[in-house]
Amino acid sequence: MDPTLKNKTISALKDGYSSMPPRLQRVAKYVLDQPSDFGLDSIRETARKCEVSTYTLVRMAKTLGFDGFEDLRTPFRQALVASSPMDAQPEWIDALRSKGQIGEVLADAGTNAIGLVHKSLERQTLEKMERVADLLLSAPNVYLTAVRASYAMAYYFHYVGRMALPSLQLIPRHMNSAVDELNTASDGDVMIAITFSPYSRETIEACKFARARGVKVILISDSDVVSTEFTAEETLIASVISTHHFGCYAGVMAILENLLALLVRLGGDAAKTRIKSYEDLRKDNNAYWTANKKH
Repeated sequence: MDPTLKNKTISALKDGYSSMPPRLQRVAKYVLDQPSDFGLDSIRETARKCEVSTYTLVRMAKTLGFDGFEDLRTPFRQALVASSPMDAQPEWIDALRSKGQIGEVLADAGTNAIGLVHKSLERQTLEKMERVADLLLSAPNVYLTAVRASYAMAYYFHYVGRMALPSLQLIPRHMNSAVDELNTASDGDVMIAITFSPYSRETIEACKFARARGVKVILISDSDVVSTEFTAEETLIASVISTHHFGCYAGVMAILENLLALLVRLGGDAAKTRIKSYEDLRKDNNAYWTANKKH
């Protein structure tokens, strides 16, 4: 078996996604988003999760040049066997789990968050992170957009990132739309968009508008396949599966922290000088609370 076959299959799914019929698109997105589950599950279980028939899975395999479903699944299963297992579960997790219902909830959530950080960081290659940093540092203007829960991630990244990257602009501002803020954007600019399933209409429309203006889009999401209407220059994928109804952003924050660390380091002395100037400004304006000293 060709050890690169999994990567070739993933590339074929991405390249052919926009031209696939809806049911095959559903399968392609599932394989791209959940490659581990795809490698483990039977054809019937995969069909159930994709909400398609087993025939559709066989059809996908043949579309990609495989003889059948098992041939398509095999490289994904072999990749799981070859990958290194995570460290043993921490003792404090086991201790929590032994303390009743509340302990079980916290243990499950903690285990999930640790797993998301591990899985999300593992997916980012040095080469990809370096390309993203180069795009950001070389762009005349860097726009950053997100809405609802994702906005919290964007706000934090902007708050810290602008000290190392003065071209960074959080949009929309002043109750405008992101598209309004992109009105003067042009070729050479970059936009970071953060969105997770269910994907925000406003963010997708901003991405489409930005690409039409020649702006390079860096997408931070839970999938390579978000919309057939635009293609991102780079995509940083974070898992957001949670033990509760809403997404868990522990993995997203880990990726953003790594990117911030990279920007600060590559920003060199200029970034250090800007960071110090912000700190001095805050101290001069009593931004930080201090307890009154007794004399």
